[in-house]
Amino acid sequence: MLAYLVKRLFQAIAVMFVISVIGFAIQDNLGDPLRELVGQSVSEEVRQQLRDELGLNDSFAKQYLRFLGNALQGDLGTSYFFKEPALDVILKKLPATLELVLGATIIIVGLSVPLGVYTAIKPNSIISRIIMGLSIIGISIPVFLTAILMIFVFSVELGWLPSFGRGDVVHVWGYWDTNFATLDGWEHILLPSIALASIMLPLFVRLIRAEMMEVLESEYVKYAKAKGIHPGRIYFVHALKNTLLPVITVGGVQIGTMVAYTILTETVFQWPGMGFMFLEAINRVDTPLVVAYLIVVGFIFVVTNTIVDLIYGLVNPTVNLARMGA
Repeated sequence: MLAYLVKRLFQAIAVMFVISVIGFAIQDNLGDPLRELVGQSVSEEVRQQLRDELGLNDSFAKQYLRFLGNALQGDLGTSYFFKEPALDVILKKLPATLELVLGATIIIVGLSVPLGVYTAIKPNSIISRIIMGLSIIGISIPVFLTAILMIFVFSVELGWLPSFGRGDVVHVWGYWDTNFATLDGWEHILLPSIALASIMLPLFVRLIRAEMMEVLESEYVKYAKAKGIHPGRIYFVHALKNTLLPVITVGGVQIGTMVAYTILTETVFQWPGMGFMFLEAINRVDTPLVVAYLIVVGFIFVVTNTIVDLIYGLVNPTVNLARMGA
C-alpha cells in the first residue's frame, strides 16, 4: 500500500504540472487584462509601463517559471479585480460550491441505490419501466434547462422555494459559512442541489441496475437462494456489496466532475460559489483568478481520484494484492 501511495503521489504531481501548464497557457487567449484594470482612456505609454510592472511583456517561459515558483509557496497570483490573493478569493467561494455538491451527492446516493436495486429485482414491473423512462429523459435534458424549469415551477408559479442566492448562512470557521445550519439556508440550497443531482442521478440508477442484474445472475447468489437465505439479505448484503465496487469507481470520478458542472447551476441560481466566480473572472479577464481556479479544480480531481482508489482497495482487498505485485 505504501508503494502504491508513493506511485500515486508522483502521478498526482505530474498531472498537476500538466494542468498548470495548460491553465497558464490559455490566459493569453482570454483578452487584455489591462482593459479591465485601466479602461480605455489611459495612454499607450502608461499601458506599456503597467504591462512591464505586471510582467505581461516577459516571455511565456519566464512568466510560467515565476508563476510556478510562487505556486510552490502557495501563491497563485493576485486577482486583478478583487485586489487580493487569488487563492483567498477561491477559498472564500469554495464552501458554497462544496456544500452544493454535498447536497447533490446526498440526493444521488439516497435515490439511486434503492431505485437501481428495485429496477434490477423487478425489471418488468410498470414502476421500473417508468423509472427507466424518466432516467432517459433526465440524461437528455441539460442541467441549465432543468434549473430554469424548476425555478419556473417551484419559485415563480408555486412560490414554495427561493430562486437565487444562499440565503441565511452561519459562520463556522475560517472561510466556511454553512447553509445547513438555518431553515432559510436549506430552502435556498434545495433547488440548486436537485438541479445539479439531475445530471448524475439517471446515470447512477442505470449503472446500479446493470451491475445488480449481472450480480444476481452469478453462481453465489443462486447458491444463496438455494440455501433459503432471506431475499432481502441476498439483495442488500451479498449482491449490493459487489454491485457497489464499480459504482464507487465511477461515483468518485463523477462527484469530482460535479465541481466543474456547478458552473451552469451556480449561474442560473446566482449561487455565490467557485463556478459563478469563474465565469465572472473570464468576463473581467481576471487571468490570475482563472488560472488559480483551473489549478484548484484540477487538484480536487486528483485528490478525489486518489481517495476513490484507496476506498476501492479497502472494499476489495484483492486490488491491493494486484497493485503490490505490479
